[in-house]
Order: sequence, then C-alpha cells, then structure tokens
Amino acid sequence: METKIVEVLQGVGGLVTLPNVFLRINQLVEDPDSSIHDIAKAISQDPSFTLRLLRVANSPFYGFASTIDTVAKATSLIGTSQLRNLALSMSVASSFAGLPNDLVSLDNFWRHSLYCALVARILARRARKCDPEAVFTAGLLHDIGTLILFNRLPEQAKQTLLLVLDQVDDLPVYLAERHIIGFDHAQVGGELAKMWGLPPLLEECITHHHQIDEAKRYPREVALIHLANIIAQMAEIDTLDPEDVSDIDSRAWVMSGIGFDVEVIEAVIREVQEEIVETEKLFFGK
Repeated sequence: METKIVEVLQGVGGLVTLPNVFLRINQLVEDPDSSIHDIAKAISQDPSFTLRLLRVANSPFYGFASTIDTVAKATSLIGTSQLRNLALSMSVASSFAGLPNDLVSLDNFWRHSLYCALVARILARRARKCDPEAVFTAGLLHDIGTLILFNRLPEQAKQTLLLVLDQVDDLPVYLAERHIIGFDHAQVGGELAKMWGLPPLLEECITHHHQIDEAKRYPREVALIHLANIIAQMAEIDTLDPEDVSDIDSRAWVMSGIGFDVEVIEAVIREVQEEIVETEKLFFGK
C-alpha cells in the first residue's frame, strides 16, 4: 500500500519540535490584540534566544546604524512579522538535530539551505516587491521535507538518489521521489509547515518551489525561491555555467519581477559567497 504524506509525518512531533519562544512569538504575531511589548516580553523570558537575537540584530545581516541593546528596540526596529521569520530561522536547525539520517551530511544540507536563503534575500531586495526576510526564511526551509524523508523512509530515499545517479538525462530529484515514493520532499515540507501553523507564504514556497506554476497566492515569492535554489547551487560549486546545475524554469524570471540577466546572476553569486561564512556563524554557530 502506498505511503501517504500524513503517515510520514505521524510522530514527527516527538523528534522535531519548534522552541517555545518561537511558538509564543508566532501566537502573538497572529493575535491582533497583542503588542510589540508583549512580543518583547516573551522573547526576554528566554535568555539564550535573547542573546542570539541581539547578536543577529547588531550584525551586518541587518546593518542598523545604531547599537541594538534591548529586546524592545530590536523588536521595534525589525518589526513583528520579520521578527517571527527571524525567530524561525534561528530555531530551525536545532529543531532538526534529533532527526538523524545516514544519507546526507547535515552540514552540507544546512549550508545549501543557507545559500538559498541568502540568495533569495538578495533577489527579493532587487525585485523590491516582496519581503526579503520572509523569502530568506522560505529559502532556509525549502528542502526541509528532505530530512523527513531521509529519516522516515530511508530505503526509498536511497532508491531515489540511486535513480537520479543512474539517469543520463538529469532526472530532477523531486520527480524521482514521486516515482519511487509517490510524493516529493517539497510536498512533505509543505505539509509540515501547515502542521506547524507557519504563515501561508512559507507553506506555498516550500511546497511549490520546483513547480512554480502551481503557486496560487504567492507566485512571485515561489519564483524567487525557485531561482534562489538553483543560483545557490552555482554559488556552492563556484560556477557561472547553468549547465553545471539543475534547470531553471524560465518563467521564474518574469514571475519574480527580476528579468533574466547574466550579470545579475554573477553579482548575486559573488555577494552571497562573501556573506555565507559570517551568516553561518550567526545562525548555526559555525
């Protein structure tokens, strides 16, 4: 009998849980009666998270002109929705620490995810039509379903990787997953986002970053994550040749509002390569 996504996600909550501080921030952001003061107070109750937040707020990642020395000031300057995205981004790697697998290096997985997040943020700033911090978080989470599949369905996931390696015509991983498993990592990640109660924008970006034509509510953001995923691959192996990486859906350039430009790709790659090491230290303590 074919495994269903819901079956794969059953019991995941026992291994993958979001920190209480994020859950509280998420709850307060969704509450129209809550205030910035309420969010700052919730953050302050977690000293470890507070220190990490202030470190990120005072880093070049945001580039504020003045020193951010209190949670209240950080909350006010960053904004509530952006703060929720930052809290999720800061929490996600540690949340998956208890979900081991033997098929992929977690360091490599998170490095690609962070590359994708940074590229998405840079592209969003160029497009100037969507929230750079939201797409940063979407980029960081875009492949999260992969870790679920590797942990829950290791044999089928291994068969998927072998199928991709055996194909001469560069079969995309998500199509190989659908062939072997019946669904792909993006669909699993989207369902996990829904289960966690994450914002719809994140859910849609995770679910449809391989098939951008299926995006209904946030097509621009989904297109940005699609582009960021491929450009991140180019940055990781330091190439400007699109033949070296997965294919880009050409419609993504128009949907994202950027427009295809070889010079843009090179500029983004060089910028993200400069940012990656310091950002890894901020978010993952590398």
